Amino acid sequence: PLNLNFKPLCALCVFSVSSVFPPAPLSSLTPPSMPFYPDSDTLYGVVKELFRRLQETPGATTEFARSRMVIDVHLTNPDAYINLNARTNPVSFRFEPDGTKPDLALSMSADTLHNVWMGKTRLRDAFFKGRIKTKGSIGRAMQLAPLFRQAEALYPQVLKDKGLIDS
Repeated sequence: PLNLNFKPLCALCVFSVSSVFPPAPLSSLTPPSMPFYPDSDTLYGVVKELFRRLQETPGATTEFARSRMVIDVHLTNPDAYINLNARTNPVSFRFEPDGTKPDLALSMSADTLHNVWMGKTRLRDAFFKGRIKTKGSIGRAMQLAPLFRQAEALYPQVLKDKGLIDS
């Protein structure tokens, strides 16, 4: 029979395998996740359709229009630019800079925006956890919440219609 009662010869000999060979960090075992959007063209196609639907939905942009703010949104991975202008009637959405000085500039990954609009991440949490960087008042940034809630309602259907998620 095998004797499993091992006694070390000295106190220095006591060690565990994990202290000599620590486990690899979990991040090294899992491959980095792929971004949801494969390229800027796909992202722009979805965002343009989403904002078209927002403009056609009665009341969807009303609260944002009251703010009279201009907001620049800079997305990364893939790169994209969105300008939300509540100084125009109706509210306008542009995808190239037009020289208008924004009241607020936001910077985030496209995946952060995707997760907010899919309801996986709360907008407030994304701001306070630093996933959304701001130039300007974060209080004013929170005025986007009603517009983002409207976007959340429409976004999954836009993705389905574009064939990016299953029905």
